[in-house]
Amino acid sequence: MGKVIFGVDLGGTTVKMGYFDTEGNVKDKWEIPTRKDENGKNILPDIAASIKKKMAEQGMEKNDVIGVGIGVPGPVDANGVIYKAANLGWDVFSVKEELAVLLGGIPVEAGNDANVAALGEMWQGGGRGYKNLVAVTLGTGVGGGIIVEGKILTGATGAGGEIGHIHIVEDEPETCGCGNHGCLEQYASATGIARLAKRRLAKDDKASVLRSGEISAKTVFDAVKAGDELAKEVAKEFGMYLGKGLAAVACVVNPEIFVIGGGVSKAGDVLFEYIVDEYKKYVFRGSRDAKFALATLGNDAGIYGAAKLVLG
Repeated sequence: MGKVIFGVDLGGTTVKMGYFDTEGNVKDKWEIPTRKDENGKNILPDIAASIKKKMAEQGMEKNDVIGVGIGVPGPVDANGVIYKAANLGWDVFSVKEELAVLLGGIPVEAGNDANVAALGEMWQGGGRGYKNLVAVTLGTGVGGGIIVEGKILTGATGAGGEIGHIHIVEDEPETCGCGNHGCLEQYASATGIARLAKRRLAKDDKASVLRSGEISAKTVFDAVKAGDELAKEVAKEFGMYLGKGLAAVACVVNPEIFVIGGGVSKAGDVLFEYIVDEYKKYVFRGSRDAKFALATLGNDAGIYGAAKLVLG
């Protein structure tokens, strides 16, 4: 057996894990539950135990493992210190050092989960072949990961790449999950798109298939594909906000490519019809030719990126 790397994607419900060869081929992947009781004190010991079990099953020695990478839902600095993860019950501590001790000295690298997923998409996904990219996750919120010259842009306290909280709208009455008002994720996330649709439906009596049945990002874009004019108006508004937000990001980091993932990305290339023109309208000309692509690794982006963290 050649040298291997373990990648760990720590989520609020499950921990996804896999191990890879140095070329980025996944050899096996599995999941364990995330035990958040008692302020998450069992999470890292459970991960270490699961990795050791897999090593024993595969006949791996410690020196067969180059290292273990882990993506964590919270701000993680360049030294592997997490600055609180409220949904796990964690305070400030070094994930990198604690997991390395639990693994008997196997080297560990740690990063924020969205940043790590961005690294995965750069390495083996929709951003393959590029070294400067922004990965955008359009899910319940809007996550971001910024890669510059092949490295994660972490920031001072691991909060780099939080593009969902770019202020985009004045006078927004509803509060974002972060406590501010008018954040990008209030309009470009799955929940944000549904909010835009409900507001548009309340404005007048224009006919739309969205007037009957559930309103979600999926039903909005299904209606767009079916030619529904009101749904197209909602998509245009979504595209304007996201295009403007990504233009602001591009003016700072000048990416070669934006890789769009998350549940909303399942709508497919139709998204780009609404995002790209708006992006070009607002962006500085030096970044106008940035490419747009869909993420390809899905839920595995985190384990790929975590493995790549180890390889550097």
